[in-house]
Amino acid sequence: MARWEFKLPDIGEGVTEGEIVAWLVRPGDAVTEDQPLVEMMTDKATVTIAAPRPGLVLETRGRVGENVPVNDVLVVFELEPPPLARSAPPTRGPAANGAASNSRHDNGPAEAAEDSPRAGLDVEASSPAPTAGTSPAAVGDRSPYFNEKPLATPATRQLARDLELDLRRVPPTGPQGRVTRRDLESFAGAPPGTGPFVLAASHGAARDPVRVPPPASAATPATPRGPLEERVPMAGLRRKIAQKMALSKATAAHFTFVEECDASALVALRARLQGPALAHGVKLSFLPFIIKAVVASLRLHPYLNAALDESTNEIVLRKFFNIGVATATDAGLLVPVVHGADKKSLLEIGRDIERLANEARAGKARLEDLQGSTFTITSLGARAGLLATPIINFPEVAILGVHQIKQRPVVRDGQIVIGEVMLLSLSFDHRVVDGHVGAAFAYEVIGYLEHPDRLLLEMA
Repeated sequence: MARWEFKLPDIGEGVTEGEIVAWLVRPGDAVTEDQPLVEMMTDKATVTIAAPRPGLVLETRGRVGENVPVNDVLVVFELEPPPLARSAPPTRGPAANGAASNSRHDNGPAEAAEDSPRAGLDVEASSPAPTAGTSPAAVGDRSPYFNEKPLATPATRQLARDLELDLRRVPPTGPQGRVTRRDLESFAGAPPGTGPFVLAASHGAARDPVRVPPPASAATPATPRGPLEERVPMAGLRRKIAQKMALSKATAAHFTFVEECDASALVALRARLQGPALAHGVKLSFLPFIIKAVVASLRLHPYLNAALDESTNEIVLRKFFNIGVATATDAGLLVPVVHGADKKSLLEIGRDIERLANEARAGKARLEDLQGSTFTITSLGARAGLLATPIINFPEVAILGVHQIKQRPVVRDGQIVIGEVMLLSLSFDHRVVDGHVGAAFAYEVIGYLEHPDRLLLEMA
C-alpha cells in the first residue's frame, strides 16, 4: 500500500491559510472520493475540504483551532494498490483465518470484497480476532484490549462516533476480525438493538463533527470531577468574530449618535408594496428601504463611505456602495454584502438579502459574498430592542444600528398622535468622522425614512 500526503489546496483568491473548525474523519477511517474530510474557516467563510480520491486515513495534521497554511499536509492517506497488483485471495479455512488474525496481508481487502461490495473502502488493517475460546465476559471487558487500526464498516464507525465509543478498544467478533454492531452493543453493555443504538441509527444520515473520545475508562463517574463548568474551544467563526471586534474597538475611536425616526410613512409604504413584491417572489422587509436611504445619504456625505489606510496615513473615499447586512447564524454573526446597492432596485436588494441570509444561516455563504463592504447595517428585527451601541465593521468608519419599530406618541402639526417610531444608533470612527458630520448623516438617513417618497427621485 502506498502513502499519499494530501495538502491543503488553494481555497480562494488571497487566502493563505485556513483554521480547522471540525474534523469529519479520523485516523483509521476509510473514505470515498469527494467525502468531506474537514471544515476550514477562511476570512469568516466556512468551507468543507473533501477527499480527492478514496483511501485509508493514516494521519490528520492539526488540531481544532489551529491554522494550516495552504500547501501544508492536511491528511496522510494509504492508497489501495491497482487491481493487478493484488495477490490472489487465499484459500478459506481455519488456517487461513488464523493467519489473518495474527499478521497483516496485502490480500486482506480482497478477502473482504467477498463479504461486502464496499469492503475495499471499509477495510483498513487486519486486527487480532478473538479466538474460539473468547467468552462474552471477555468481549465486554474494555480495559485489556486495544487495536490501533480496527476493522469496521463506515456504518459501524459512524455509530461508534455517535455513541462516543473508542472503536480501538472494542474486541471484534466479525469476519477477519471486524468490529460489528453487536460488538458495540456488547462493549457498551446495552441489550442488542435497544437503547441509544436505535436512536443513533435513526439519526445516522446526519454526520456530526467527529469527537475523538479520550482513552476509555471502565465507567463514567456518577458525580463530576472538579468544578461544574464546561470549556468550549474559542475556534472557527467565534474566534474570527472576537479578533475582528477586538481590533475594531482597539483601533477605531468609537462614538455613537442616537436619534428617533417616525417610520409611519415607511410602514404604510411597505404595506402597500408588499403585495406587488410577493407577486415577484420577494418578501419585502424594511431593509431594502433602509439600504436605499443609506446609499442616498452616503452620496451626500462621502466620508461615511470611506476607510482609513493606516499604512499610508490616507483616507480612502470609496465611490462604490457595497452595503453589509449583519446576519445572525447558529455559528455566530456574519456580514453578507449587497454589492452595488446603488444600482439595484428595491426588489433586487430584497432578493439579495433573502439569498444571502439563507446561505449564511445554512453555512453555505460564499467568500465573495462576505467581502468588500463599505458600510454596514445591523438589526435584530423584532428583537432589536430600544437602542444599542454597535461596533464598527473595521476598516469601515461607520455602522447603522436599526431598532424595533414601536407605537409611540408623536407630535404632528401641533397634535399628539400615535406614530410608528424606531431609534437609530450610528457608531462612527472619530478619527475620520467629526461629530457634526456624523449627526448630519444621521438626520439625512432619517429624512429619507420619514419621507420615503423622496427615494423615488434618486433611485437608479
